[in-house]
Amino acid sequence: MARIKIAAYDLLEKIREEKPVVHHLTNWVTIYDCANIVKALGGSPVMAHAKEEVAQMADIASSLVLNIGTLTVDFVEAMKIAGSSANRKGIPVILDVCGAGATGLRDQKCFELLDEVKIDIIKGNSSEIARVSGESVRTKGVDAAKVNKNMVELARGLAKKRKCTVVVTGKEDIVAGEEKLYIVKNGSPMMTHVVGTGCMSTSVIGAFAAVERDLAYAAASGLVCFEVAAECAAKLSSGPGTFKEKLFDCIYRLDKKTVNKMQKVEAW
Repeated sequence: MARIKIAAYDLLEKIREEKPVVHHLTNWVTIYDCANIVKALGGSPVMAHAKEEVAQMADIASSLVLNIGTLTVDFVEAMKIAGSSANRKGIPVILDVCGAGATGLRDQKCFELLDEVKIDIIKGNSSEIARVSGESVRTKGVDAAKVNKNMVELARGLAKKRKCTVVVTGKEDIVAGEEKLYIVKNGSPMMTHVVGTGCMSTSVIGAFAAVERDLAYAAASGLVCFEVAAECAAKLSSGPGTFKEKLFDCIYRLDKKTVNKMQKVEAW
């Protein structure tokens, strides 16, 4: 692994210029924050869930974000319809396997989505990714549980098996494509004290994937910008409430000098 600099800010500028539509079928707990973070980046979020319209909505979008955080059986069926439409159009589909490993239903629906829809980016914490890789692990609700495995190797193996990009979020984020590997070491501990930062990071990745065909590079760039903004927000905050408020401000005001100076990325 070698420390590198990536042109993450260039993709952020592209989002601000193109204003891509990012279609979400996402977690009801965090849906408002996911919409706002995409808007703060410069994208155009749409949160359409009805089975009767998701295919049409996906057809006018530049990327599709699926998040099973508050899943129901009907909700997942709508995800499959939207995903099939996105596959036909050729736009990237991002799946947040939120809570995989917590219950049998979540596991079943994750595998159904992975088998029935071409998922381009799978994102989760260590235990969620371990579970969809086939490991026998239990997730603590939607929080990561300890995994006694090499997460880099698990992520790379899943990426090759599913022919996709895999993102493992944590203290250090792993982004594994079929051929590329990035480790992003930005972020703030304050992120763990706010519900929704994980879901927001998936939406950020969706916005970056909407403007960049190299999906591993897009995911790494999105994480860099989001987590550099989080570091800036933490410096201005006195606790979780002010941190969340400042996070939106800092992502909106992010500039090239700050991103280039603060990013911490390694690549293989």
